[in-house]
Amino acid sequence: MPSTHVRQHRIATARRVVVKVGTNSITGENGRLDHAVLGDFARQIAEVVHQGREIILVASGAVGAGLAELDLPGRPRELPMLQATAAVGQGRLMQAFYEAFGRHDVKVAQVLVTRDAFEDRRRYLNIRNTLTTLARLGVLPILNENDAVAVDEIRYGTDVFSAKFGDNDVIAAHVANMLDADVLVLLSNVDGVLDKGAVLDVIEQVNDDALSVVSATRSKLGSGGMGSKMRAGGMVTSAGNVAVIANSRTSDVLPRLLAGEKLGTVFVPASRRMSSRRRWIGQTSRTAGKILVDAGAAAALRQRGKSLLPSGILAVSGSFASGAVVDILDPAGQSVARGVANFSADDIDRIKGMKSASILKLLGDNAATEVVHRNNMTLAEAT
Repeated sequence: MPSTHVRQHRIATARRVVVKVGTNSITGENGRLDHAVLGDFARQIAEVVHQGREIILVASGAVGAGLAELDLPGRPRELPMLQATAAVGQGRLMQAFYEAFGRHDVKVAQVLVTRDAFEDRRRYLNIRNTLTTLARLGVLPILNENDAVAVDEIRYGTDVFSAKFGDNDVIAAHVANMLDADVLVLLSNVDGVLDKGAVLDVIEQVNDDALSVVSATRSKLGSGGMGSKMRAGGMVTSAGNVAVIANSRTSDVLPRLLAGEKLGTVFVPASRRMSSRRRWIGQTSRTAGKILVDAGAAAALRQRGKSLLPSGILAVSGSFASGAVVDILDPAGQSVARGVANFSADDIDRIKGMKSASILKLLGDNAATEVVHRNNMTLAEAT
């Protein structure tokens, strides 16, 4: 799909947009909040809000703001000090946002999140309800990972589908998918995805080839790198929506992007939109165990969209109850899908390899015939 089509027909018409701004985009070289830059950023967001668009902001910067307040020379390496720095900086960061947006008659609300809040289905839905209610009230939500209590996240942890969770790029992608946002805009200190020094206009698919062009390095203040942004873009586009990486310091970058102007790198969305439940299963939930299937079952899932039946199961690992999310692996150990199990691990071990009639005789007439139904399953992305 050409970049121009995506920009004009998907981005310029977007009504709900998640915007992520990184630490280096709102701080100066000394690590302190740059109030002039932050003020201009607030002006841009206010402009598009007053156009009638719904904006959800995911903002890094708590650790950077804390460094300045505590006069620290650099990002701490010890976890307690890192969390304390974030706790000091979070209040300072929100105060600055409150003042900057207040000058443009935009009300703001702080929403602090952690990884487990997204993984638990009930808490996930509660976050979504809060954000949609704030939108109805005309309030701009400002989300940030709660680094003051995070552990694995603040150390750059990894989620179970290989997208790094420990930074706000991935949180922004989860929020965009949670709300079915039309566009995810990732603003950074670079003009887009660079390949041999040139900005790529468009990325058709986030796969190993696309990821190979980016550097794995991080900035001295920020927690993410371009690889993190690429994976975040891939999470959103695989669900059927658009992502863009652009330079926050480009003049009027946000209004110009949302007008369809050619700025940054556009990620082309998949042709089919994923349901909200499948987004949560495939990209957000934490799995409780693994099911190993034979080649025939793997092909039925991947190529024919079938449910997982006991007859194709070779083995099960982990201890989990019915209703848990599990990884489904092929004989080579490659991920096939992720889904909600209709049976406990013990029952799956009892019925693996069996035909449906034998299962009903063993577990009763009310037992399900599918171990994982296709409606509660998300296929792994091929790379």
